[in-house]
Amino acid sequence: MITRPDTHSKLLGYLLWIFGFLGSHRFYYGKPITGTIWFFTFGLFLIGWIIDFFLIPSMDEQADNRFREGEVNYNLGWLLLTFTGVFGLHRMYMGKWISGIIYLLTGGLFLIGVLYDFWTLNEQISERNREAKFN
Repeated sequence: MITRPDTHSKLLGYLLWIFGFLGSHRFYYGKPITGTIWFFTFGLFLIGWIIDFFLIPSMDEQADNRFREGEVNYNLGWLLLTFTGVFGLHRMYMGKWISGIIYLLTGGLFLIGVLYDFWTLNEQISERNREAKFN
């Protein structure tokens, strides 16, 4: 049996679920479309938010199977994006210094860049970890 690394944390998933009526846990687990729907409908009118409490273990397993582990930690990247996204600290953490400084000077590219990163952060980290593994 092949075991996949634990790239995402159930604990962080549940902590983000507390604010899940805004879709944060769904973005974290790599589900940007439903994360956006949750954001605009307050967790699918709170019904989807309650159901997600029971779905988090399977979302965590899917994310662990889908994304690549490496030197950039998903949990830290997501914490930095969630709480300091407009300052670009998550981009600097991934080694993207130029875009991180641009985010710092422009408020996360006027929040559009932050929204883009909510949609793509898991893939960005996977790609960075893939590159680091081959270098």
